[in-house]
Amino acid sequence: MSQAPGGGGGRQQLQQLAETIQALDEEREELEADIAGLRNQQEAIDEAIEGIETLEDGSIVQMPLGGGAYVRAEVQDIDEIVVDIGGDYAAEREQEGAISSLEAKRDRLDDRVAEVEAEVEEIEEESNEIEQRAQQAQQQMQQQQMQQMQGRLGSEGEGEPDGE
Repeated sequence: MSQAPGGGGGRQQLQQLAETIQALDEEREELEADIAGLRNQQEAIDEAIEGIETLEDGSIVQMPLGGGAYVRAEVQDIDEIVVDIGGDYAAEREQEGAISSLEAKRDRLDDRVAEVEAEVEEIEEESNEIEQRAQQAQQQMQQQQMQQMQGRLGSEGEGEPDGE
């Protein structure tokens, strides 16, 4: 397959590289949003642990009912805490067991954050490599255009008198 004069194939390659970079940027942004969501979950776990550690029998709390509505409630037994254990299941735990379950969940989130951050780093490296290739392709295209222009100027001046 031959390329048209003027580097049409180079432009197509640059367009493909730009599209790849854009796709990588979008993927990176999605992963960064995932990281933010995971960190929000970690903060919620930290708040829950703090609440469990500071609450006592008889404490008054704001209990969520859903939809942004809360009701005042009295803690009757701090050793009866229901903790999400995953897979849409929950289990009743005593105070220390609930804290241990939440800490284990936070640790799993830490691991997931590290995995996603590594994915982001890989995407950034790949994007940087593609950007470098795009710059090289663009420079090469510009050099070819300059050579073509110089060739045209040289061939136009061959048949002209020297002015003597």
